[in-house]
Amino acid sequence: MTLYSIETGNFKLDGGAMFGVVPKVLWEKTNPADSSNRIEMSARCLLIEEGERLILVDAGLGNKQSEKFFSHYSRFGDATLENSLKLKGFSTDDITDVLFTHLHFDHCGGATKREGDKIVPLFKNARFWCSKKHWDWANISPNPREKASFLKENLLPLEESGQLNLYDGVNDGFCKELGFDLLLVDGHTEKMALPMVKYKGRSILFTSDLVPTAGHIPVPYLMGYDVRPLVTMEEKSKILKGCLENETLLFLQHDPYNELVSLMNTDKGVRLENSSSLNDFFS
Repeated sequence: MTLYSIETGNFKLDGGAMFGVVPKVLWEKTNPADSSNRIEMSARCLLIEEGERLILVDAGLGNKQSEKFFSHYSRFGDATLENSLKLKGFSTDDITDVLFTHLHFDHCGGATKREGDKIVPLFKNARFWCSKKHWDWANISPNPREKASFLKENLLPLEESGQLNLYDGVNDGFCKELGFDLLLVDGHTEKMALPMVKYKGRSILFTSDLVPTAGHIPVPYLMGYDVRPLVTMEEKSKILKGCLENETLLFLQHDPYNELVSLMNTDKGVRLENSSSLNDFFS
């Protein structure tokens, strides 16, 4: 197995929304805000090369939305999904599988593109994987809190392509369709999937929106976007405890400056120990 960090571009979100009830005087120590109170975010993906399979975890925002849409998120930097794959020696046609941790636009928007007057999959040879319960949650009757994040132009083309595959659950955490463990959590949204992979003697957890940035490692530091914040706290506390005990590394999706981090126990709870890039840590 070989792992690659794939940068798809950076953007900004309101710091208050990203930290919920945590006061700004606390969260700005790790995530400084601009004059509009927005913090910098990445849309980092993980590419897993395993035998003949090339599995991409999430796909970023993409670039098919309108200029007005993207004006709300102040994208910055030069990275794109296609260019980042190319830098690793791959093309979009090489991707065999795309796993969505969940279907909020910043996690799945990059899986499709505009082609003339149609929206089609960017990865023409890939199978798209999503929890059936989460797919139904996002498509059948999205709740008012999340509806603006579940965009039909991101979701319907996946279904219409015939490339969408829905799994019902996991057996003792193992997803046989993908060949690695998935932790399914319900605090941020229904059945968000967190991949856990074994790599060069270490376990790595792709944290998605459970721990979006290093500043969110303290258990009470939750996003205002979570649909069940108390559930998030319970899930986060349990998962971080397990990661600490097993020396599991966290691969952070939304932190532009901290990619792969280790944890330590302190008198204030689990905290950041060290931060590194994926390449540097395993070089």
